[in-house]
Amino acid sequence: MIEVKALFRLKANVDTPQVIDGPLGKRLLIPVTGGTFSGEQLSGVVQTGGSDFQLVRQDGVAELDVRVTLKTDDGITIQLKGHGLRHTTPEVFARIMSGGVVDASEYYFREALFFEAPAGKYEWLNRIIAIAKGGRMKSEVFIDAYEVL
Repeated sequence: MIEVKALFRLKANVDTPQVIDGPLGKRLLIPVTGGTFSGEQLSGVVQTGGSDFQLVRQDGVAELDVRVTLKTDDGITIQLKGHGLRHTTPEVFARIMSGGVVDASEYYFREALFFEAPAGKYEWLNRIIAIAKGGRMKSEVFIDAYEVL
């Protein structure tokens, strides 16, 4: 059994995606425009300027490739990289994108998280892998992140 410890809850504001239809599916560039994260060991804001570079494959599965910077409450900047998968039915995704409230149990949204932090108080993040379960709304994404022990 894998043991995990709660790390933080992150809420990110996202803008309208740029869409490119390509041979592997739709590429979505989704700008991150801010947000917050909060946990026992670290809390702060999600800085503007990050993005989720998604590939929505022909089978409807979205491959997530996220890069954002976090600024802790004590002023330290940390890079968060997330790689994951999200999938659901076309009907549920349409409800999400129309702004409807959709329970996260109606779709699959999981990520592996990696960090780059400077030496000091948060350098322990450089030596862990975290996993996350997420949710998607029209203009917001949230993830509950857990350190794998």
